[in-house]
Amino acid sequence: MELHVRYEGDDDPEKCTARKLARFGLAELHRSTPATPPGIVLNPFAERALSPADADAERLIALDCSWETAQEEAFDLDGPQRSLPFLVAGNPVNYGTPFQLNTVEAFAGALWILGESAQAEEILSKFRWGETFLDLNAEPLRRYADCADSAEVLDVQDDYLVD
Repeated sequence: MELHVRYEGDDDPEKCTARKLARFGLAELHRSTPATPPGIVLNPFAERALSPADADAERLIALDCSWETAQEEAFDLDGPQRSLPFLVAGNPVNYGTPFQLNTVEAFAGALWILGESAQAEEILSKFRWGETFLDLNAEPLRRYADCADSAEVLDVQDDYLVD
């Protein structure tokens, strides 16, 4: 699956997972919204959750920006908007924090849910903490990937949010 990033460039370039993916040829960066191709937009503000029902997509789009500046308007990109369900960060900056994923974690979680686990593992392999993300989220990712649609994904997510 193609991975594209609407790149804002407002974070530390040394810690930017989108830039590292691009250096390895695993994602393409775009500096403007019009230059970003359409695809499933990973948007934490979207009302509909990503699910295996979205697996026929050709590309995933992520917005790489600081969490401090992320606003709903920034995700005005072409394509169906989908939120990721409950997952926790495995990266050193936001370790263990729910819903605060960096770009590679968002892509990996989405790929796993869409049945592209080998690609998820490949992109995470470029980061020393990449396997940690999969270890922390092994059960929910497996359960989300077994769902039929967004409603089922939200039902599974509720199991994690209740605790």
